[in-house]
Amino acid sequence: MSEYTGYNGNSLEFLKINKIQVGDSVKIFADITYLGIIMPRYEHSDDKHVVLKLKSGYNIGLEIEKIEKIEKNPPIEKSLEKNQEIRNNEDLPNILLLSTGGTIASKIDYRTGAVTPVLTAEELNSSVPELGEIANIDTKVLFSEYSENIMPQHWLKIAQTIKEYSKSDYSGIIIAHGTDTMHYTSSFLSFSLAGFPIPIVLVGSQRSSDRASSDAALNLIGAVKFLIESKTNGIYIVMHQDENDETIACHIGTRVRKNHTSKRGAFQTIGSDPAFLIVNNKIHKNMKKDFFKIQGFEPKIKINEKVALVKYHPGYDPDLLKNIIDSGYKAIIFEGTGLGHIGENMYPVVKRANEIGIFMGMTSQCIDGRVRMTVYESGRDLLNLGIVPLENMIPEIALVKAMWVTGNTEKYDEIKESMLNEIASEFST
Repeated sequence: MSEYTGYNGNSLEFLKINKIQVGDSVKIFADITYLGIIMPRYEHSDDKHVVLKLKSGYNIGLEIEKIEKIEKNPPIEKSLEKNQEIRNNEDLPNILLLSTGGTIASKIDYRTGAVTPVLTAEELNSSVPELGEIANIDTKVLFSEYSENIMPQHWLKIAQTIKEYSKSDYSGIIIAHGTDTMHYTSSFLSFSLAGFPIPIVLVGSQRSSDRASSDAALNLIGAVKFLIESKTNGIYIVMHQDENDETIACHIGTRVRKNHTSKRGAFQTIGSDPAFLIVNNKIHKNMKKDFFKIQGFEPKIKINEKVALVKYHPGYDPDLLKNIIDSGYKAIIFEGTGLGHIGENMYPVVKRANEIGIFMGMTSQCIDGRVRMTVYESGRDLLNLGIVPLENMIPEIALVKAMWVTGNTEKYDEIKESMLNEIASEFST
């Protein structure tokens, strides 16, 4: 039953005897007194504990044998004033915020414990009132997906939506996005919307807004300040620089990846410093050059998903690569070892892929540095077999770029030329 999700045996009996359900606000007397919300449990949890969400936002498990008494409190209401009205200030710039889901665009449902997507102008104004003092925020929900569920078709929808605002009076556009695949989305937008006249930022949060350590509000505030004050264009990811709240980093969308599972400063620019830093509300520019600009805005919002990212490892079965070729893939991005190598047992299949006109690009598994395939004989062999070195392009970004390029042309020479030409600062000097 949903009233007791995840509870069984002794813990279920404990809740029923005390007439407590999931979502109830309670006071628990044990070693100390606890106040919080009874949360659901995982399906295969033990029957010796109840889970309580504290006011700080953290969940704790309490052993029922050590609970002296439990009392039900009046329900906690998490709602906005119905008559709250948002009035635009004509003296402030306008920002468009598009929501795709993720932790930053969600709140806790205190009845079920579920995370639910919510992102309206009213809710933003209520939860982050500082935003209303620096910009007028218009919001639009495109979809509500965990980032692992965002697919290339979602990238197309985001890009098509943004394209419609190329001649608007917005100072910039924010995309609220889950962090796990954020740099894939930022890459596709960087290529398909190259030359977009106003800056676009993707912003997320590592910790939900109900937690005391949440980074959601500060990331949003930093994103808005960046859009208004940076005087730049291009696509960026805006997140915490580290664990403290003093610095927000603005990363170029094709030179960034998520390098930690849970830290607030999870995102890092690869091969350089973040393009901009916001330190104590002041913007500092680190870029050695302006964002690579395309003359005029001519969006190319197409994609071909028949591109593979192959991470080579000792013992990799060449038949796996053969299956990719036989499945009709148009391009293969290798994530090779060191300077850009794969084992010689792969050579016959690579030769076949080259003969039938499949583009093959080489990136490195190393976090930093460039592919140099002329240093060793094995690298030179791979060059002769048709593999194209992609300098220091990040493997995931190379994958997305190849999807975009092969979506716009089927000619091998044009694919190769586009993969080697800088479109959106995907190469780092």
